[in-house]
Amino acid sequence: MARCIIFGAAEFDSLLLPIEKDDLIIAADGGLRHFQGAARQPDVILGDFDSLGYVPQGAQVFPMEKDDTDVMLAVRHGLQAGFREFLIYGGMDGPRVDHTIANFQTLGYLRARDARGFLVGKTHIATVISGETAVFSEDCTGILSVFCLGQDAAGVTIRGLQYPLEKGTLTASHPLGVSNHFVGKQGEIRVENGSLLLIWEVKNGLPDIG
Repeated sequence: MARCIIFGAAEFDSLLLPIEKDDLIIAADGGLRHFQGAARQPDVILGDFDSLGYVPQGAQVFPMEKDDTDVMLAVRHGLQAGFREFLIYGGMDGPRVDHTIANFQTLGYLRARDARGFLVGKTHIATVISGETAVFSEDCTGILSVFCLGQDAAGVTIRGLQYPLEKGTLTASHPLGVSNHFVGKQGEIRVENGSLLLIWEVKNGLPDIG
């Protein structure tokens, strides 16, 4: 499946997956810096370019006073182009915590539109699941945190981790799911109603979700 791959302005260590020929590559504002000296350049460059400091040739330019972040602009572009899976690099470890939170909400925006995004930072990956199960390999190590995104998440089941849960409810006002641990077993996170934000270490790669 071809993916929409978005590069934001913050840092990341390496690509999670190889870029394929049919993938759509979007540089969102300062994300263009990641392409200095790269063999393949972005297919689309967009943003208000307050981070980059200049307007690149051929870019889609938006005003600074707008309703969307530059990453959200890129997500909208990818959705309009028909893509359903998004890898978003450079959106977690920047100096702007508010933009990190905005990117978490962008993951929810994608899931509400029957698409999926993975936010990839230097040390962690995040995604949102809704009415489905995320399965992590028994080889995974470290911490997995689970947060309610939006209204109460009901029918939450966590298996194969240090702190299990059977058909519980997570709320946006109590971080019950923070800092769970992989224990050498296949880990499963399921939510029947509502949405969950999952955050885990980048060394563990991507789970199977369905």
